[in-house]
Amino acid sequence: MSAETKNVDAGEIALFDRLAAQWWDPNGEMGPLHAINRPRVAYVEQCAGALKGKRALDVGCGGGILAEALAAKGAKVTGIDLAADVLEAARKHSTQSKLAIDYRLVAAEDLAREHAGAFDVVCCMEMLEHVPHPDQVVAACATLVKPGGDVIFSTINRNAKAFALAIVGAEYLLNLIPRGTHDYAKLIRPSELERWARAAGLEVRGVRGIRYNPLLKSGSLADDVDVNYLMHCRRPR
Repeated sequence: MSAETKNVDAGEIALFDRLAAQWWDPNGEMGPLHAINRPRVAYVEQCAGALKGKRALDVGCGGGILAEALAAKGAKVTGIDLAADVLEAARKHSTQSKLAIDYRLVAAEDLAREHAGAFDVVCCMEMLEHVPHPDQVVAACATLVKPGGDVIFSTINRNAKAFALAIVGAEYLLNLIPRGTHDYAKLIRPSELERWARAAGLEVRGVRGIRYNPLLKSGSLADDVDVNYLMHCRRPR
């Protein structure tokens, strides 16, 4: 971790490091993340087109679920995170999967200072709601993507429905994800994310929802952005 990095919550890092050993268990505590990965990748392809040969960055890559899916599509993937144990789990699994992914223990803000405009596609998914200053991560993503490149964010809306489903329901009633994973105050309204994206010089191209069905353990894209949602941005040429 860079000494310059301050946009990090030690409690969040500890929570995700605790989950490192079971990150790749689709029936474990990270199961919902596996379920929504297919629609996430489908949305990335819709926004960025074919991924083969493109340089893709996964900001807050965790154990590498999204990074491996992008690499399997032919992208040249770099994954960054500040949770060391989770990153090691990602490295081990990519080796088992025979996928060449460049995993780095570095913050997006620090990487942006060295590799501005280096990536065709930048993804930052299920990460913004876990940092103290999400607007700084958005700005870093805007710097890291090349002119004409695409940035795709995903996060959770902040409203009563999201609180009921994503926190009370998912964490405390159904035990779909570990309790304490989300802090309601850190959830992000689409209008807030759009404002940060525009301030960083990105054009907002579209917003879609992600729906998770706990009975079928499946995810799909949706028009409803009340809870989980994706936002597509593009850096002007």
